[in-house]
Amino acid sequence: MNEKNTTNNITTNVEESGLVMTRTFDAPRDLVFKMWTETEHLKHWWGPKGFTFGISKLDLRPGGVFHYSMTSPDGHEMWGKFVYREIVAPEKIVFINSFSDEEGNTVRAPFSPTWPLEILNTITFAEHEGKTVITMRGIPQSTTEEERKTFEAAHDSVKQGFAGTFAQLDDYLAKTI
Repeated sequence: MNEKNTTNNITTNVEESGLVMTRTFDAPRDLVFKMWTETEHLKHWWGPKGFTFGISKLDLRPGGVFHYSMTSPDGHEMWGKFVYREIVAPEKIVFINSFSDEEGNTVRAPFSPTWPLEILNTITFAEHEGKTVITMRGIPQSTTEEERKTFEAAHDSVKQGFAGTFAQLDDYLAKTI
């Protein structure tokens, strides 16, 4: 399945192995990279719009963990984590993303028993004429056929979610520059 779509300034490309999203930010690459790697910045924009965000731990190194909570406006709390595989400042971050419990153990997504347990994410940061182009590739890991189909069926939701998250990053960048 290959399709290209541009919505909310995010270009997406659905590939057999995952979902690729590209977004341009009007800020230098070093600054955008810091937004993804420093707690004092992440807490202001990461997560779904309207949710409050808490950071339990950020250990930015291969093998390190970013463990966080998100609380919906109605009080529902979810936990997630990144386990970093590769960090090349300010060019690339590679991590496994999953839902977790409060202790950091990997758990099923609260919204679907067939959502993949782990998604390998690769984010690249390219500078172009003073702006930063982020390319984010998400590939489910060790999935069943049903998990793969669930992930594929959710592409529009994922794109919509990241459109909101990236809009929050745009707003925060505008206040920071």
